[in-house]
Amino acid sequence: MEGRTPGFMKLLRILGFFCLWITAQAQMKIPPETVQQWASVFSAQLREFTTKYSGSLLLQKKLKDVESIVKIVELEGADLVKDYSDEIERMLGSKMKSVKRLAESAEDADLYHDFNATLEFDYYNSMLINTMDEDGNYVELGGEFPLEENEHFNNLLVNTQQSDIQIPTNVYNKDPNILNAIYNSEALNDVFISNFQKDPTLTWQFFGSSTGFFRIYPGIKWTPDSNGVAAFDCRNRNWYIQAATSPKDIIIMVDISGSMKGLKMTIAKHTINTILDTLGENDFVNVIAYTDYVRYVEPCFRGTLVQADLDNREHFKLLVEELHVKGEAKIKNAMKEAFKILNEARANGQGSMCNQAIMLITDGAMEDFESVFEEFNWPERRVRVFTYLIGREMTFAQNTKWIACNNKGYYTHISTLADVQENVMEYLHVLSRPMVINHDHDIIWTEAYMDTVLPNTKELFTTKAQSLLLMTSVAMPVFSKKKETLSHGILLGVVGSDVPLMEVMKLAPRYMLGAHGYAFLITNNGYILAHPDLRPLYKDGKKLKPKPNYNSVDLSEVEWEDTDETLRTAMVRGETGSISLSIRASVDKGKRPLYLVNDYFYTNIDETPFSFGMVLTKGHGKLMFVGNVSVEEGLHDLTSPDLSIASEWTYCETDIDPAHRKFTQLQAAIRYLLGKEPDLECDEVLLQQTLFDAVVTAPVEAYWNALMLNDRVEPGVETAFLGTRSGLMRIMRYAGVETRVAKKFLTPADKDNLFTIDHFPLWYRLAVENTPGSFYYYPINDKGVKYIIATTSVTVSSEGRTAMAGAIGVQMSLDMLEKRFWAIAKQPSDTDCSNIEGVCPLSCESVDLNCFLVDNNGFTLLSKERNEVGRFFGEVDGSVMASLIKMGMFKKVSLFDYQAMCKNSHHHASSARPLLSPFYGMVALIRWIFSNTLMFLLDFNLCGLWHSDYFVDAKAGYHTTHKQKKVEALQPCDTAYPGFMYDSSVREANSLIKCGRCQKMFVVQQIPDSNLVLVVTQADCDCSRQYGPILLEPKEIKYNATVKCNRMKSQKVRRRPESCHAYHPKENAKECGGAAAISLSTSLFSASLLVSLVLHRWT
Repeated sequence: MEGRTPGFMKLLRILGFFCLWITAQAQMKIPPETVQQWASVFSAQLREFTTKYSGSLLLQKKLKDVESIVKIVELEGADLVKDYSDEIERMLGSKMKSVKRLAESAEDADLYHDFNATLEFDYYNSMLINTMDEDGNYVELGGEFPLEENEHFNNLLVNTQQSDIQIPTNVYNKDPNILNAIYNSEALNDVFISNFQKDPTLTWQFFGSSTGFFRIYPGIKWTPDSNGVAAFDCRNRNWYIQAATSPKDIIIMVDISGSMKGLKMTIAKHTINTILDTLGENDFVNVIAYTDYVRYVEPCFRGTLVQADLDNREHFKLLVEELHVKGEAKIKNAMKEAFKILNEARANGQGSMCNQAIMLITDGAMEDFESVFEEFNWPERRVRVFTYLIGREMTFAQNTKWIACNNKGYYTHISTLADVQENVMEYLHVLSRPMVINHDHDIIWTEAYMDTVLPNTKELFTTKAQSLLLMTSVAMPVFSKKKETLSHGILLGVVGSDVPLMEVMKLAPRYMLGAHGYAFLITNNGYILAHPDLRPLYKDGKKLKPKPNYNSVDLSEVEWEDTDETLRTAMVRGETGSISLSIRASVDKGKRPLYLVNDYFYTNIDETPFSFGMVLTKGHGKLMFVGNVSVEEGLHDLTSPDLSIASEWTYCETDIDPAHRKFTQLQAAIRYLLGKEPDLECDEVLLQQTLFDAVVTAPVEAYWNALMLNDRVEPGVETAFLGTRSGLMRIMRYAGVETRVAKKFLTPADKDNLFTIDHFPLWYRLAVENTPGSFYYYPINDKGVKYIIATTSVTVSSEGRTAMAGAIGVQMSLDMLEKRFWAIAKQPSDTDCSNIEGVCPLSCESVDLNCFLVDNNGFTLLSKERNEVGRFFGEVDGSVMASLIKMGMFKKVSLFDYQAMCKNSHHHASSARPLLSPFYGMVALIRWIFSNTLMFLLDFNLCGLWHSDYFVDAKAGYHTTHKQKKVEALQPCDTAYPGFMYDSSVREANSLIKCGRCQKMFVVQQIPDSNLVLVVTQADCDCSRQYGPILLEPKEIKYNATVKCNRMKSQKVRRRPESCHAYHPKENAKECGGAAAISLSTSLFSASLLVSLVLHRWT
């Protein structure tokens, strides 16, 4: 025992030294008083150079000097919302008058025209204009058509003296019906031009004919797709369908029995998709597949109708693609189910409460189904039945036609993919009969949509505010007035005009709404037309694309703090009123949360299905100061070279007179004030405020120039800037473009930091939420280019009230900030450490310490590691951030995004078929070649001998859709993500974090008079195993099947369109379709069946 004692004692000594070492490691003490001193010195330096180079104190002094001559007014939201809605009503009213004139002209032209089967008539075909043949002669229908660039039409090449004609590839351009209709529509040319002269703010005017052609003014050169196909068919557009028919409830019944396999099923699916494409947000739908039993393609929608918005239509299309054939067709039970759904909807006041129809898609009806109609539909025949006979077989044509003809519907025979489009369109003409016979010219307004048809549209994606790329269309049906065809209810087409929503929203001036205020528009269904937080585009790789559901975003998904949907319900019902909501807003691409109290004011827009809303932020958002200076004094300062005004705002209306379109807003304002352009319509209040701001801020420009001339500007101070509520900006570039790090900052491409129609600059919005006079610092990481912005607000006071006058700041390089900070954050080697408990001398340059500057939202402003600048501090050091959150220094704010796009975790069932054997691969190849050959031969008909475009168009359109669906990797989803806010009442903190074998000390100190904190941490204690990073990544909100189902079929409050035309006693329902004679090679068909069967058995 004694022999072991020396060894045992030695072991104890080693353990003792180890414990002492561990303790030393654990108790590395960072003196808080040293960190506090650094923060204090750095604060003084920050304030000194930001105030010096920005000129903020001078600007605040100048505003103080003019307080005696300014007036502060509180904005009355109720009065403003009425004024702006009246302006919008007047604007939209003028568009409706233009459309009415077009409808009258088109109907008169038809009334006095007798059909001429041998009419020969040359017109301008938009695909062929200005096209010459090899001999240098213009091709037929493609004569000389002058085109010139026009700013009013997005700088496209147009002809404002002439309209031209677009015809889809699958419509024969010399058909007598087409020629007669085009000849009639020539009368619209003069009305187009006259309308444009009366209302120069009009954009595209058009006439979509029921025969398929599209007359557009001004005339343009139409560009086909990459396959040379003009797939655009005006009869598919929402404005045409909504104007041609009243709202409708549709049940699509598709036969999926064994006889429907192969090409028949392909045609049937394409028919369903085409029908779905004719529906809009005022329609309701369900899809039933039947064999010997009834199957809902979406079990969640059993026994009900769902709104035919974009989301639901696309959902149905995906499910229809998965349908497979089997069994024997029993139509009776499916028909009963369809009638029950429609009858219950009508009885319960659900659905559209207007037209009801069943679309039967089958290759034959063999049962005795008369009893079903006797029980459910006769004698009133409230539900129309449209039948689509699929395939070449004509055996059951009479039965299928009988169903349609005895239920006020229409029968069509579809034998090829190319037949689908024209045949589906027939049902719209039948549904339009009561309206046509009654001559009810209902004006309709469409939901928001993005025009991707015209050239250069995609270029606009990157140059305009996202929510304002959208437009709405106003349209009106055109009827035949001829008495002999009255009972037939002949729809000639639809006239309309596009209205860019940006032009509508300009009528609610941005400067009146303030830094966080905004205006918005919604439809009768609660969907957004325009809203600054609407994001219709998403990034797919390097390309910007419209989201699949971009025009069915509900107001509740953007104004998500309206949890009881009080605001939404009132607006959808067309009420006038106001509501106050406490909201969690966010700026800087959602990274920086703000708590605001918003006052919402709303009212309806008469004679439209729209409601207008406006938001004023309580506090500074509702106060505005008004100054007054002479025009002469203001003009002198308005012409300064460093001054600009918001180019997207309307100081003067330059779009009314074509001669004014060449002026920028600043040029137009100056010419108006000089009296050179007295005819300009200008916003007098905004101009007066701009003149006042120009005078008040002029001394700052002189100050900046003096700094440049008399004082050596510190390297790294790059740009000084200021902005006012009137949209006025002044910029001083202290550094040349060659030496500037932030080359993009405050250039026209830097939309986030400029006044736009959508928002105030980011630096302005951040400044006004900070203490006036105190600078707000934040990092920018622009694709790897990193720099710092410091900004503060300036105010003006009068009669006990204080209003925000603007924001002023300076942009500096990261190098400059680092240089100053590292010089401060170290104690010299000869420091007196006698009274300091802990490490002394302390230095941020030491390998033992990590030092960070972190802003009030937790983003790293400065670090030893450059790649950490701009990143969330929780990503950089999760252990310290977790402790700060636990201590209450940073508070988590839960934010939501109901317009997100997530990676699709569901794979297409058919895309992952296992390769069973090498032989299977060979057979699959043979099947592919054979099926494509067969499809070509079956699609090939007599018409194709001289007009093969029928085949090209349908196949190109169909296969393009499939190709896109496979590539699409993202889908709409809901996400939740955190934001963080610093609690400024907690000025300092220090603690130890236990991390396994070591304890990590940190000290946090608020940097006075700023939004920053200084974080100093022990560098040699790694806590990454115990504390993972805290990320700001959004997480998808997963819904279980029941919740998902309820969300999909839930019916939010909506306002039905006022008019409905479902019945007219004079309607001639005997015109219910017919069958064309079709021949088919028996030997080819037999061979195809035989080979298909053999190959099917092989696989």
